[in-house]
Amino acid sequence: MRIIGSGRHTPDEDLRELVRQEGDDWDEFASRITFVASSADDGSDLAEAVAVAEKELGDEATRLVYLSVPPSAAGGMVRMLEREGLHERAHLVLEKPFGTDLASAKELDEVLLDVFAPEQLFRIDHFLGKEAVQNILVLRFANGLFEPVWNAAHVAYVQIDVPEAIGIEGRASFMESTGTFRDMISTHLFQLLGFVALEPPTVIDAKGLHEEKAKAFRAIRALDPAKVVFGQYEGYRDEDGVADDSRVETFVALEARIDNWRWKGVPFYLRTGKALAEGRRTITIGFREPPLEVFPCTADGEPNELVLELTDDAKVYVDLRAKKPGPALDIAHARLSLELEQAFPDDTAVEAYERLLLDAMRGDHTLFTSTEEVERLWALCDPVLADPPQVQSYAQGSWGPQAALDLPGDRGWRLR
Repeated sequence: MRIIGSGRHTPDEDLRELVRQEGDDWDEFASRITFVASSADDGSDLAEAVAVAEKELGDEATRLVYLSVPPSAAGGMVRMLEREGLHERAHLVLEKPFGTDLASAKELDEVLLDVFAPEQLFRIDHFLGKEAVQNILVLRFANGLFEPVWNAAHVAYVQIDVPEAIGIEGRASFMESTGTFRDMISTHLFQLLGFVALEPPTVIDAKGLHEEKAKAFRAIRALDPAKVVFGQYEGYRDEDGVADDSRVETFVALEARIDNWRWKGVPFYLRTGKALAEGRRTITIGFREPPLEVFPCTADGEPNELVLELTDDAKVYVDLRAKKPGPALDIAHARLSLELEQAFPDDTAVEAYERLLLDAMRGDHTLFTSTEEVERLWALCDPVLADPPQVQSYAQGSWGPQAALDLPGDRGWRLR
C-alpha cells in the first residue's frame, strides 16, 4: 500500500508529521506516505507519483481516489483524473455535499458517469459507517420485539438530533459557501431518517437498501416552510472570514412527514447546529400511550421512548414505566439499557471512516448513497434553499431559537 496526499499547496510541515500517531508500527506505516501538489489544471506530478508507487507495488495494484473538495471543484478534479489516466482501475470516493442543489448534482453526476462506471463511484456519508447506525437495521429486522411496532399505529414521533457544542472551528469559508442545511440536513440527517423509515429489504445489500431508502425519500411530503427554522449563533459574524451581514444558517430544525402506509401521521423532527448546549447524536422513537389508563397518573408527559445514541461506544436504551419496590402500587420511570462495549467486551468497534474506506476498497456499496437518493433529497431541499426562512439569532450554549424549541409541541425535544 502507498498513500499519496495531494492538494493545491504543499504543507509547510511534512505530511507524515502532521498525521503522526503513536505506536510501534508507525514508522513503517509512515514510510508509505508521501505528498504531491496537484490541481484541476495540473495533475502531472500526481500521475507520476502514482506510477512510481504502482511500479513498487506490482502489476496488480489498484487505486482508491478520495476527493474531499467543495462541490464546485469536484467536476474539474474528475476531469483532471481522466486526463492523467488516474481513473483507470480506480474506485472514486466523493465527500458530501454532492452538489449544492438538484441542478448542480445532476451536472456533477453527468461528469462522473462520463469518466467512471457506476460501480466505481462511492458517495460517502460517514454517519452511515457508524456501528450504531447499522444497529438500527439489526434492531428492526433481527428482533421480533421491534419490527411489529415500528409504524404509525404505535410510534407517535421520531426525533433525529445532532447538536454540536463547537462553533465553526476556523471553517468560515466552508460555512459561508455551504451553510448547515446543505452540510447536514440534505445529507446526514435525512440519511438517518432513511434508515429509520425504510421498509424491510428482501436482502440487506446495496441494491436492497438503496431501493428501500429511495422509496422512503420519495414518500416524504414537500417540506412545510412554516415547519423549518434557521438560526445563527450570536458571535458568528465576528468569526474570521465571515461577512458582517451574513445570513448563513448555523442551525436548522424542521418537521418532515412521510406519506406512506407505515408512517402516515407521524412527525419526524430533525435538528442540528453549531455552538449548542452539548454535542450529541441521538435518535429517539417515541411510542404512543396505552389506549386505556388503568393506573393513576400514567400519562405524565414522559412516554416510552427507544433511544439510540450514535456514539462510537454505541448505546441503546428504552425508557419505560415500572412499579417501584414497596407495598404500594406506585409507578416510576426506569430504563432498560444496552451498551455494546459491555455486551461484546472482546470485540472492537470500527471507526466509521475505517469501515467505509475498507468497503470502498472491496467494492461494497451497501453503506454508500445512490444517485437516486441524492437527487431526491435535493428535490426536497431545493424549495427551502430557494426561499429560506428568516435566520433567527440564538445564544451560544443554548438549544437554538425559541421557534425550534416549540416545533415538537408540548412534548418538546428529548435533548433540552
